[in-house]
Amino acid sequence: MYTDIVREYLRKDKFPSIWCPGCGHGIILGALLRAVYKLGWDKNKIVLVSGIGCSGRTPGYVDFNTLHTTHGRALAFATGIKMANPELHVIAVMGDGDAVAIGGNHFIHTARRNLDITAIVYNNSIYGMTGGQVSPTTPVGARATTAPYGCVEKPFDVVELALGSGATFVARGSSYHVPMLDNIIKEALAHKGFSVVDVITTCPTTFGRRNRLTDDPVKNLEWIKERLVPLSKWEKMSEEERKGKLPFGIFRKQELPELTELYHEMDLKVRGEK
Repeated sequence: MYTDIVREYLRKDKFPSIWCPGCGHGIILGALLRAVYKLGWDKNKIVLVSGIGCSGRTPGYVDFNTLHTTHGRALAFATGIKMANPELHVIAVMGDGDAVAIGGNHFIHTARRNLDITAIVYNNSIYGMTGGQVSPTTPVGARATTAPYGCVEKPFDVVELALGSGATFVARGSSYHVPMLDNIIKEALAHKGFSVVDVITTCPTTFGRRNRLTDDPVKNLEWIKERLVPLSKWEKMSEEERKGKLPFGIFRKQELPELTELYHEMDLKVRGEK
């Protein structure tokens, strides 16, 4: 299986990657490729779109149709691709800042429209590539270059934002819980409608060092393990027990009309063909 994935889906001449040792982005890439492999998709029918940042390098490593766009605009480009050719499998990968800071408005309205795109958020709680600044998901108390004494702002919950905006598939996984991440991404890709997968991952270089995790990959993964709680357990916890924790699993999976199909039906009516 893994030999097939390397042979079929990777641009081997682009390796080694630029990601730091211990970065979770390679784990997410592996989960994505395994999910595509299990679905048996034709790579020529896949478009992988990214914005700017460490996650933005992902399309360069895969042998799909790929597009590296501007900061925060991955979903805007992905929308245009899907509307132009609904037969394509469109996937957008974004960092947490890329997705819900400068790209926040695109995120909300892609969810509202229920366009058949899978959005994978590489959520490492910091602007990793551009200097280690506070991002919308930086936990309270965590240090960053723009918060040397600790962040005092309440962070965005990407899952809650996706649920509130109307995404029809919403899940959270992590770069620690790899087998579950494989399955979540596979379900997200197969879902007809806007799918959001919030992946809690590590940035040992700009987040780990500033927050006393050092750049040790194991300590960074242990930090994820300690923070994340399965959804079934979360539902039984008190508010006090939930402090500093995040639930993970599948939060929503529902079937609703998808945008490109609605446009196609409208077009047929306008032409008098339906």
